[in-house]
Amino acid sequence: MATLSLNSTRIIQSPKAISKSHLLTKSSNISFLFSSTNSCRKLQNHFRPNSSISESSVSVPKESEFEEEEEEEDDPSAELSYLDAETDPQSITEWELDFCSRPILDIRGKKIWELVVCDSSLSLQHTKYFPNNVINSITLKDAIVSITQDLGVPLPQKLRFFRTQMQTIITKACKELGIKPVPSKRCLSLILWLEERYETIYMRHPGFQKGSKPLLALDNPFPMELPENLVGEKWAFVQLPFSAVREEISSLDKRFIFGAGLDLDLLGIEVDDSTLIPGVAVASSRAKPLAAWMNGLEVCSVEADMARACLILSVGTSTRYVYATYKKTAITTSEAEAWEAAKKACGGLHFLAIQEDLDSDDCVGFWLLLDLPPPPV
Repeated sequence: MATLSLNSTRIIQSPKAISKSHLLTKSSNISFLFSSTNSCRKLQNHFRPNSSISESSVSVPKESEFEEEEEEEDDPSAELSYLDAETDPQSITEWELDFCSRPILDIRGKKIWELVVCDSSLSLQHTKYFPNNVINSITLKDAIVSITQDLGVPLPQKLRFFRTQMQTIITKACKELGIKPVPSKRCLSLILWLEERYETIYMRHPGFQKGSKPLLALDNPFPMELPENLVGEKWAFVQLPFSAVREEISSLDKRFIFGAGLDLDLLGIEVDDSTLIPGVAVASSRAKPLAAWMNGLEVCSVEADMARACLILSVGTSTRYVYATYKKTAITTSEAEAWEAAKKACGGLHFLAIQEDLDSDDCVGFWLLLDLPPPPV
């Protein structure tokens, strides 16, 4: 079973000087949403039917593979302000931000809040603790400005955050600074970094409260009906060799198709070119406008809900749609279970492809997705 962890070589823990079952591709008895049943066929030349995911072909570098100098344990109460000396500050145009309480009590017996900021490559890393009585948009705005001044970086063009409960404060601070706030669970570097900090920083803090539940837990609302402009005509469970996934990701810039990729090296996951990555292919006669609409939604993940006999599309921070439905039978349930098992074997890695036709060689939209559990804080 593959597991994902943030590449530890990019995480700065102390202040630095600023410088399997088989996966079916055909499904003649599953239809997209409420359209009539259509035969779903493999994607020619790329999608391969009736193959299995090789668990051994997906691996994460072991700690023993990295030679690290022995250092003194970091002070868990220390704050961090770091910029990679080899990174052009002007190139960092998007930040990922979390502003939330931690399972740590201060001398007053109140939970400490923390601001954690990074970019997707972890070239920028910043943390700062706050007492709970100063949590507002003014504090956040001043902290963002302070980061730019301390590290010599410009204000970001976009700022991603994944907690719905903090949307008002974050949006107000961003508006006053001319930054575009983007509610999105595609803050993968941030989420994995928080996971890392929980084990290496928070649990070692003298004020750590074991068993304390997150104050602002992530929402998982009941899925809604899919908007008309996002409805396709056909869909299929599919799989794609990772070598072809890389080709599709590279096409995002070369052919100017819609979509988004992931930095798997940073996330610490290695995938063999022959590994089959599970996905969902959607076909529509209006594929380009469909992909364009999808591109503005911050697509996070697709999951098969066997109990409801449907696919759930998660976008933004807490929006969930019934993306596709199918007639519940032993065969279709088995296919959905196999697809989810394949996704789990790949550490949550999967994709969504939009095409003009399921037999087409090309995609007009391609999103590489990662289904991650919520952070422990």
